[in-house]
Amino acid sequence: MRTGMFALALGLLCLGFFPALPSVGWLVLLAIGAGVCLFTRLWPPGCFLLGLCWALGSAQAALDDRLAPGLEGRTLWLEGRVVGLPTRTAQGVRFELQGARSRRAELPQRLQLSWFDGPPLRAGEQWRLAVTLQRPAGLLNPHGPDLEAQLLARRIGATGSVKAGQLLAPVAGGWRDRLRQRLLAVDAHGRQAALVALVLGDGTGLARQDWQTLQATGTVHLLVISGQHIGLVAGLLYGLVAGLARWGLWPARLPWLPWACGLAMTAALAYGWLAGAGVPVQRACLMLAVVLLWRLRFRHLGATLPLLLALIAVLLVEPLAALLPGFWLSFAAVATLVYCFSARLGGWRPWQAWTRAQWVIAIGLLPVLLATGLPVSLSAPLANLVAVPWVSVAVLPLALLGTVLLPLGGVGEALLWLAGGLLDGLFRLLALVAQQRPAWLPPALPWWAWLLVCLGSWLLLLPRGVPLRGLGGVMLLALWVPKATVPFGQVEVWQLDVGQGLAVLLRTRHHDLLYDAGPARGDTDLGERVVLPTLRKLGVRRLDLLLVSHAHADHAGGAVAIQRGLPVRRAIGGEALENLHLQPCASGEQWQWDGVHFSLWRWADGQSSNDRSCVLRVEAQGERLLLAGDMEAAAEQAWLAATDTPRIDWLQAPHHGSRSSSTEAFIRATAPRGVLISRGRNNSFGHPHAQVVERYRRHGVMMHDTAVEGALRLVLGRQGAVESVREQRRFWRDSAR
Repeated sequence: MRTGMFALALGLLCLGFFPALPSVGWLVLLAIGAGVCLFTRLWPPGCFLLGLCWALGSAQAALDDRLAPGLEGRTLWLEGRVVGLPTRTAQGVRFELQGARSRRAELPQRLQLSWFDGPPLRAGEQWRLAVTLQRPAGLLNPHGPDLEAQLLARRIGATGSVKAGQLLAPVAGGWRDRLRQRLLAVDAHGRQAALVALVLGDGTGLARQDWQTLQATGTVHLLVISGQHIGLVAGLLYGLVAGLARWGLWPARLPWLPWACGLAMTAALAYGWLAGAGVPVQRACLMLAVVLLWRLRFRHLGATLPLLLALIAVLLVEPLAALLPGFWLSFAAVATLVYCFSARLGGWRPWQAWTRAQWVIAIGLLPVLLATGLPVSLSAPLANLVAVPWVSVAVLPLALLGTVLLPLGGVGEALLWLAGGLLDGLFRLLALVAQQRPAWLPPALPWWAWLLVCLGSWLLLLPRGVPLRGLGGVMLLALWVPKATVPFGQVEVWQLDVGQGLAVLLRTRHHDLLYDAGPARGDTDLGERVVLPTLRKLGVRRLDLLLVSHAHADHAGGAVAIQRGLPVRRAIGGEALENLHLQPCASGEQWQWDGVHFSLWRWADGQSSNDRSCVLRVEAQGERLLLAGDMEAAAEQAWLAATDTPRIDWLQAPHHGSRSSSTEAFIRATAPRGVLISRGRNNSFGHPHAQVVERYRRHGVMMHDTAVEGALRLVLGRQGAVESVREQRRFWRDSAR
């Protein structure tokens, strides 16, 4: 039985490794093969094929529910119902729409929308909206998060921006939204948003600084409703019934164990309903249901059985859950605890068990954090040692009880005030820990080094006294495997996918240079959220030069975050910045790094910020790259007049392919083999302009576009081709782009 169950789970988990989904014909053949194997009692292959067919069919259904390519960029009037808790941002409101329908087109069932300066929205309201729709997409950078996979796992078939709207039917019972407003209105020492996250599972109101503190200390799970919270609530009811039975206070006519399991499950479902019954909550409730059933009837079968059953149940309900990092973290944490605390000889005192639980989880989750590209919190064991009981035993019961007693006025508010004070004290303590031990984002590891880390973690989790256990610590040294070096005389170029902006990393054998730092607008700083993490994952420990072409926010916005997050030996700018000291760009300055030649140029007479861009030319073994910033037609002409040898091999498209740049004379004189375009998908500026695209095509220039291909990689000096992240095929990545 266990072999068949394991094969079924393996089939369900294989989904994420498919570069493309098979056709309907192949799916039918797989289903027939599964039926034949099961009929002939070949359980392992039959169960594997059955799980694989179920996962592939579910994924294909999700892909079929995506917005049709012909509707992308169009503005349609549609109707639908607001679901979940709409989120207020600095720019407006973000929400999800269920059951969208339009007279002019067939739409996906679930949409994720944003409304600039939109009115307050409530879950359950029916709206008629004018929406400009887009297919699900996201920035795609090396070793970075894949938003397309996350949107698919949430069954989001399209995203869009609302242009206008009309409320058709107000909600009669939007109790969660009203409760959120009630919680936000109480006095909780400024931690009202944390209470909302803890009670309702809505963490959107938390400040970015709070999220950074939680991430740095590995305590995000405490404020996002997870299996821990569901299990705690269930455990309180189960423990209460068990205690009453032990003390002889439970009615003798009622068997205590079924009642304990039933009440525990009821409490978990009630808390999950209060939290909105999202996918993580559903997963936690399913896992708890399996554990309680095992405790009730199948305890004699061992502790690993409920974990395997829970895994299968979660994946049967939603096979796409395996695309989410939270899925792997949840099951890895539980599996680590089961592995380390079951079938061990001897006993541990409660305080020993508690302290060891934090360390074994930190070790057990290390391979998962590395595989998913998430930061590793060095302070997590110590922080969780205090924070978990603080929240679980004190804050959460007070918060839930205070919420239930809010109709009584002062009683509920007093309990919430006390819970808020405890949360405020916890955040202050965690902030101190985060300052001393910030989160570590290790460089991406080659597959063999990651396997060594996995093996080392497993060895360290073996019982004390097992031979070779100490070898696990040595294997963890693979975390610091030296990065691959760039050959002498060559330069590795990464044009990152930062939307409507620019950030280009250049790496020689011993030096790193960043040309522009990505955009920052309002509370969205892609220098901090995208560029800095990508640099760290690529193994950049310091920047020898930060070069900011000019002062526009789409090029210079992330510079402060870069300088704050990495040591920068020298910073140069085409224009001065208010919040960052930059040396002026000296036209004609030249230098060599590891056999690669660099030179700067800036038009001193430029009349606009774009034309004053600091331009960088790079030459490696006769192959040339020009990073042109946002210079326009006049600056292009001035550059040609000042350059003896204008011919280049690769060109960063000036001003993102604007009509005011990439003139006929400039393209003819430079004669590049290829042009690298950095721009936002469906941007409001119309970049790259159709006339510019036609010019490049007419001259036979290969065009590479971050909005289509994701981040672009070029090794200058090797006379090779441009590579893109999107070339790494995954079935969920939009082939229609």
